[in-house]
Amino acid sequence: MLDLLLWLLAYQLAGEALARTLGWPLPGPVLGMLLLFATLWLRRAVPATLKSETPRFLGHMSLLFIPAGGALLAYAPLLRSRGGQLLLILLASTLLTLLVTAGMLKLLLRGRHR
Repeated sequence: MLDLLLWLLAYQLAGEALARTLGWPLPGPVLGMLLLFATLWLRRAVPATLKSETPRFLGHMSLLFIPAGGALLAYAPLLRSRGGQLLLILLASTLLTLLVTAGMLKLLLRGRHR
């Protein structure tokens, strides 16, 4: 699992460096994941360590919710005052994501049937 963590941390660091160097308004981890995707796409294969360790790693992803729970406690006053607005934004963004995903799936499946 150490190899997998090193892959992810290296790409996160590269994404963070790229975002800060170029001044892009994207988070470094997002750019890092895009770089990882590009690397895997160009290789046309997933390395054995990523293929074997990813399922075990995903089993522990729930640990990433601990900092989010702490943030909920830290920002409780803000959530109380702006909770309705945040809820509306979350619902709208979720709906938009579902619609875009469904549209892309429909577009890709239509091209596949031809």
